[in-house]
Amino acid sequence: MIAYLDCFSGISGDMLLGALIDAGLSLDDLRTDLSQLPLAGYEVTAERVAKQGIAGTKVRVSTEESHVHRGLADVLDIIASANLPPDVGQAAESAFRRLAEAEAHVHGTSVTEVHFHEVGAVDAIVDIVGAFCGLRRLGVTEVYASALPLGGGWVDSAHGRLPVPAPATVELLKGVPTYGGPVEAELVTPTGAAILTSVCRQFGTMPPMTLHRIGWGAGSLDLPHPNLLRLFLGEGATQPREQRLVVIETNLDNMNPELFGYLMDRLFAAGALDVFYSPVTMKKSRPATVVSVLSEPALADSLSEIIFRETTTLGIRLVEVRRRCLDREWRVVETDYGPIRVKIGRLGSEILSAAPEYEDCRQAAQSHAVPAKTVYDAAKAAFSGAGGELPMADGPDSEP
Repeated sequence: MIAYLDCFSGISGDMLLGALIDAGLSLDDLRTDLSQLPLAGYEVTAERVAKQGIAGTKVRVSTEESHVHRGLADVLDIIASANLPPDVGQAAESAFRRLAEAEAHVHGTSVTEVHFHEVGAVDAIVDIVGAFCGLRRLGVTEVYASALPLGGGWVDSAHGRLPVPAPATVELLKGVPTYGGPVEAELVTPTGAAILTSVCRQFGTMPPMTLHRIGWGAGSLDLPHPNLLRLFLGEGATQPREQRLVVIETNLDNMNPELFGYLMDRLFAAGALDVFYSPVTMKKSRPATVVSVLSEPALADSLSEIIFRETTTLGIRLVEVRRRCLDREWRVVETDYGPIRVKIGRLGSEILSAAPEYEDCRQAAQSHAVPAKTVYDAAKAAFSGAGGELPMADGPDSEP
C-alpha cells in the first residue's frame, strides 16, 4: 500500500493521526498499540470536525503531564521498554534521534545534552509512535509527500518566542522541497517534520497509484484555508512517476568560459535538478554554449534571476516539460573501505538500477590509497550480498 500526503496546509503529528483514522485506522487499535508504551495519564480521542466546509478527523491527546523535560535517552528508554513491532520502534527512535540532532545543532550543544521540551512531552511521543503504528496497521509500505508550506510569523515555545518555521524544524527539513506562506502561522511542526523526514521516500507530485481511500486530518488552528492534511492510500502502479518541470535555457556566445563553472555551482546550490552545457553554432558561425537548467516550476523565477545576474544573456527561454523517472532511495552498504551509499532506482517494488555514490567511492579511495574502481566493485559486491537485486549501473552514481 502506498501513502501520499498532500500537505497543502503543512503537517503535524496530530494531523497525521487524524488523517490515518479518517482513512480507516481503528481508534481502538491505535489505543491498543499505544498502551504498550510505559506512559500513563493521557487519553487519545477523535472527533469529526469541519474546516472551511470540508469534514475531517481531529485527534486530541489529552495529558495530565506538565513541564516535564526529557532527554533523548529518556525517550529512547520509553520506546525500548514498549512491546512495539521492531519496525515501529526503529522508526520512532530514528525520528527522535533526528529531533535531538536538530535541537543540538540549533542550540550549539551535543545530542546527549539536549532536553526536549514540547517534543519530549507525552503527547508528542504518542503522536510520533502512533503515526508509525497507524501506517503499519493500514499496511503502508511506501510514503510520499508533497512540497511543504512553512507558514510564517512567530510561535511561543519553552525557549521563548521563535520565528516560524521554528529553527529545529528548518534543520529537519534540509533537502526537502518547501515554500513560504500562505499564512502567518506554524504549518509544519517539529513533530510533523520528524515523522515525515524519517519515513518519506520522496517529495513532489503524487506517484501513480490505484486510489482506494482518502483521509482528512484536521489541525488545531482555524485558518483562511482548510487547515487539513489529505492522505491518499492506494496500490502503486508499475510505471515511472511523472513530474511536470521547467527547462530554462539561454544561448551564450560572448561569455568568459571560466565563469561557467561558478554559474553551475550557483544553480545547483539554488535547487536546480540538473544543469548542463551544449556546444552550438550561432549566427555568423559563432561558436556558443547553450545553458540548460532543469527546475521545479516553483524555482523557475529564482533560477532565471541567477542566470541573468551571472551571465551575459539578454533573454532566456522557459519550456514546460514532463519527466518520468524511477523512484529513488539510498541504501548504505559496509565495505572494507567504510560505509558507501548506493543509489537505487525502483519501478514499484522492482529494483531496476543501483549505483555506488561517486563521492563516497572517491573519498574512501583517497583514504585507503586504492583505486576508486576497487571501492566501487566492493560496494557492488556488498549490495548484492545484502540481498540487493541487480543490474547495477555501468558507472558510479548514474543519473537518469
